[in-house]
Amino acid sequence: MLKYKKIISLIIICTTFLSACAFPDKEKAENQVPAKDQLNMVQTAVDEYHKSNQGLLPIKERNDSYSIYLKHPVDFNKLKPKFLSQLPGNSFENGGIYQYVIMNVDKDPTVNLIDLRTSEVLKDIRIRIDASGKPLQLGKKVAPNVYEIEYKKYGFKKKPTVPSPYSNERLPVYMNGGNDFVIDYRLDLAKAIKKEKNLPKPGTDIRYLLYKDSPILPAYSPEFTINDKNEPIFKSKVKKY
Repeated sequence: MLKYKKIISLIIICTTFLSACAFPDKEKAENQVPAKDQLNMVQTAVDEYHKSNQGLLPIKERNDSYSIYLKHPVDFNKLKPKFLSQLPGNSFENGGIYQYVIMNVDKDPTVNLIDLRTSEVLKDIRIRIDASGKPLQLGKKVAPNVYEIEYKKYGFKKKPTVPSPYSNERLPVYMNGGNDFVIDYRLDLAKAIKKEKNLPKPGTDIRYLLYKDSPILPAYSPEFTINDKNEPIFKSKVKKY
């Protein structure tokens, strides 16, 4: 009996060790970091496609309900195999955590990334709210068209947050009047502002400061600007999230 228990214990130890080593695709190192070589590979493929197709871009068509950061995802089916031999390892289509998108489609098509870990957190929050069976209620007003979530009513122990793609911060999640989730990037913007020598005028959308030196875009964010103290604030007249 003692020998049998030892064998079972050994099996459990070995299984645990193998499980720790056998990470799923989305946990592989190549999928965790927005590697420059993978980004450059896709950018080159997009540029070549653009030149070969009379200015057309390899994008999936989305309507105007999508924000500027989510509107033009790369359609890898249009790039393979002529312009791209293989999908980047960190792309969503290859089990990775990044959605490749194109910005500046009219003037200078540039490949950027959306961190889908943020999307997954928002999806989980939505599922929990829907599963509660309670009608959605907006909480305290944070800014024009931005409200806190009445998290306790839906079983959350604390206010919902998402991991920042730019820092170690946890960013607050709010909702707008259309019941869409919006992410508060002010913590990251405050850091970016301190590094910026030439700040724009108050009223200018300053989200570009977040991806000025990073390929990752601030998805699900309302517009932000600065006040007369150079502090990041929600922009008052927000049309699209």
